[in-house]
Amino acid sequence: MTCDSRHIDLVENHDQQSGSSWVGTDAPRSDYRGLYIHIPFCSRRCIYCDFTTRAIASDSPELDEYRDHLIREIRKATREGLLGSIETIYIGGGTPSYFGHGRLVDLVYTLSLSINLNDNSEFTLEANPESLTSAMMRDLYSLGVNRFSLGVQSFVDSELRWLGRGHDSRQARDAITMIRERCDNVAIDLICGIPKQTIRSWQQSIESAVETGVTHISVYPLTVEEDTPLSAMIASGEARPPDNDLQAEMMQIAAEILPSKGFARYEVASYAQPGYQCRHNISYWSGIPYLGLGKGAAGMRNLGDNRERLLAGQVVERLAPAQSRAEDLMLGMRMSRGVSIEDVRSAQSLIPSIESVFAELVTLGLTKVLDGRYQPTARGWLLGNELYGRIWASVDSDGIQV
Repeated sequence: MTCDSRHIDLVENHDQQSGSSWVGTDAPRSDYRGLYIHIPFCSRRCIYCDFTTRAIASDSPELDEYRDHLIREIRKATREGLLGSIETIYIGGGTPSYFGHGRLVDLVYTLSLSINLNDNSEFTLEANPESLTSAMMRDLYSLGVNRFSLGVQSFVDSELRWLGRGHDSRQARDAITMIRERCDNVAIDLICGIPKQTIRSWQQSIESAVETGVTHISVYPLTVEEDTPLSAMIASGEARPPDNDLQAEMMQIAAEILPSKGFARYEVASYAQPGYQCRHNISYWSGIPYLGLGKGAAGMRNLGDNRERLLAGQVVERLAPAQSRAEDLMLGMRMSRGVSIEDVRSAQSLIPSIESVFAELVTLGLTKVLDGRYQPTARGWLLGNELYGRIWASVDSDGIQV
C-alpha cells in the first residue's frame, strides 16, 4: 500500500487517480529509470481504500484481457526504447497477487525479456497474505522478482476485521515465513489510528512485525478519503474519525521502537534494515523519471528543466523549472537525509525566497542543519503538511510565472 500520510504524498496521489492506462509515445528514449505497473483488481475493497481498484471475481475474463493488454504495452514500450535504462520495477495495486499465478508469470516473463534484469535490479511485487501462494512466490522469484511488499496493516485480528482485510494475523505470519524461505527482502505495511486500536495493540503489531524477520516496515496513519465506506461510516456516526493526536503518538512510538530493533528511518513513513531501503520509492522522492503502465498508473518525465506528469497516456500536469525545483526540495524533505544547503542555494536563481523559507523552517523547529544538509526534525515529520506546504508555496509567494 502506498501512502505516508497519504494526504501529503504528491507522487502517490497521482498513482491513485483513475484513468485508462497506457503511456504516450513521445517520451525521450531511455529517459525512464523506474517502471510502475498497476493491477487494479482485488478480491474485496477495504473500507478505507480510494485507490484505482475494484473487486472482481477471480475467474473473470477481464483479468486475462488486462494481462494481454499489459503485455502489449510492455512490448510497445520496448520497441519505443523506453525500457533500456530501467533499474527498478514495482508491480502494485490493487492486489497483484490476486491477479493469479499464471497471469503474473506471463507478465513477469514478458518483463524479463524486455528489461535487462541483473543483480543490481530491484523488482517489487505487492501481495496480500491470503492470495500469495508458495508456487507463485517461487516462480516469480525465479523470474527476477526480488522484493515482496505484503499488505499486513495489523497483527491484531479484531483490527483486521474492522478494516475489512481478507486475512488474519496467522496468515500474515505464514506468508512472511513462506517468502523468507527464498527471499530476505520482505516489506510490510502497518496502519495506526484504527478505531478501538490502543497504544498497547499498536506496540504489539510493531513488535510482531519485527519478530517475523521482515526487513522493511512502513507505518501509516489511517486517513479518511472521500467516497469510501469509511467516510460514509463516519458521516453516519457509525464510526468516529481518527484521533490525530493519538496517531501522532503512535507514529512517535514507531519512531522509538523500530530504531532500537535495527530499523533506520529513511523516510517519513519508512523504516528499513541496513541495505533494504526501497530504491523504487526513493526514485519518486528524488525526481527520477518513471514510466507508468496500467489503469490508474502515473508516469513522470523530465524535459530539460521542465517536468511532465502523465496519466492515461496524456500529460496531466506540467511543472515549470521553478516548480520542478520546489518539488525536488519538498519531496527531498520527506527523507531523513533531507537536501543539501548547496541544493537550496542553487535553487535561489529560480526561487528567490527559498533560502529564507528554509531558514524559517529551522526557526520553527521543522528542520535542522546537520553536516551541510537541511534535514527534517521529528516535529517536521509530524507536521509534514506545514513543512512541505511552505516549500511549495515559495513559488507562489515569489510571484513566479509558471
